[in-house]
Amino acid sequence: MNRRTALVGISALALAAGGWSLTRPSTGAMPDLGMANAQTAEIDTSGIVEMVMGSEDAPITMIEYASFTCPHCATFHKGPLKQLKAEYVDTGKVRFIYRDVYFDRFGLWAAMVARCEPSKFFGIADLLYEQQSEWIAGGGDPALIAENLRRIGRVAGLENEQLEACLADNETAQAMVAWYQANAEADDVNSTPTLIIDGEKHSNMPYADLKAILDEKLGE
Repeated sequence: MNRRTALVGISALALAAGGWSLTRPSTGAMPDLGMANAQTAEIDTSGIVEMVMGSEDAPITMIEYASFTCPHCATFHKGPLKQLKAEYVDTGKVRFIYRDVYFDRFGLWAAMVARCEPSKFFGIADLLYEQQSEWIAGGGDPALIAENLRRIGRVAGLENEQLEACLADNETAQAMVAWYQANAEADDVNSTPTLIIDGEKHSNMPYADLKAILDEKLGE
């Protein structure tokens, strides 16, 4: 997904929405990105957990910025990331960090489901990317998309009560957006997927090109 920084889009949504929108068809509330005009510097993001695979002692650290609604990210996760994990992460060569990007409210909701139980994050992320076209389907109907996300959460083993509590947690949602904004600004992220390899920014690329960069750094 190649877009200008989502900070601009989020601000536009804020002006349109004027605050958090309530979209759930029954009880509770699911957040929108309408809080983006809030003073994010005052929002406590210390509770947001980095989602990490691999050894802390790995010689290479790679950060992926991705959105659960980005088709190119889905392609990366269904192919190159699996190869990366097998060849570099599981072998102790790369420490992989996943960071959310929120281009839209549906990506935020998906991230809230994935982060509901940190130990299940990468498993839920796999389901979200593998079924991306299915759960986003429905003509953009928020209620239908919300229910699709709940279904994925339940398939992943989240209890209904736990899942509903995560989806209704506006405070955490605000912290997630503020954390995303700070990271995206710091790393100059304006498209997804964006890869930061040992501090160097790279755009999406074929796995062969990624492998060449990693092997050069490893001296292989």
